[in-house]
Amino acid sequence: MALRPSSPERLSANTSRPVLCAVLDARALGSRPGDFARQLFESGVDWIQLRDRSLSSDSLFRIARLLVDARKDGTGGDRGEVQADSQAVVRSARRVIVNRRVDIALSVGANGVHLGFDAIDEGRARELLPEDACIGRSLHALDEIESASPSAGGLRSYVHLAPIWNPISKEASRPALGLELLSKAVDRGRPILAQGGINPERAAEVARAGAAGIAVTGAITAAVNPMAAARQLRETLDTNYFPEG
Repeated sequence: MALRPSSPERLSANTSRPVLCAVLDARALGSRPGDFARQLFESGVDWIQLRDRSLSSDSLFRIARLLVDARKDGTGGDRGEVQADSQAVVRSARRVIVNRRVDIALSVGANGVHLGFDAIDEGRARELLPEDACIGRSLHALDEIESASPSAGGLRSYVHLAPIWNPISKEASRPALGLELLSKAVDRGRPILAQGGINPERAAEVARAGAAGIAVTGAITAAVNPMAAARQLRETLDTNYFPEG
């Protein structure tokens, strides 16, 4: 398949770079989650998505609050605020996303939620969350993207499409979708974060396929130097979204 570079016109003024989202649990964040998150943000990660079903509510709240504090730190201050428009998902901004738990996201001031099959529905989440909050969901087939697009009424901000390749961080539970299907999904007009088996080389392919960004776990957690891995992914995405000439 011939991949196409993303054009500035397609992304318009709503972005300065594609999204690099790190999907992490408590183990990956380590004994000092705030410090680890701060270093990730400084290394080029835009979003940190906290995904851990094993945590108690108290532990989830504590870690999420540390991530939000890390988001606020640095020379840019709190860069989590974005305008509420349909493509705000592709803005370059530090964000903290909490899986499933709208109550936790609200209580710590996170930037949004990633809803699971057993979470509240998107309409109710949109009623509860601030106007500029992100709402995402993981989808696994092109027909799911098609059925979710205009009918969602703008309630969903972005989609994780997975797995594009077999995951690095766990055993594959679904067949890999591949770049051709990713490209077709991008053409449906909803911001897509590609997920599954993405390393720097594949990040370049995903960027050229037109995705709004990538969501990674193993590319960071399996790396000897997670921050160096994040910087490499960042550079690869940026280079391939805006090729010279």
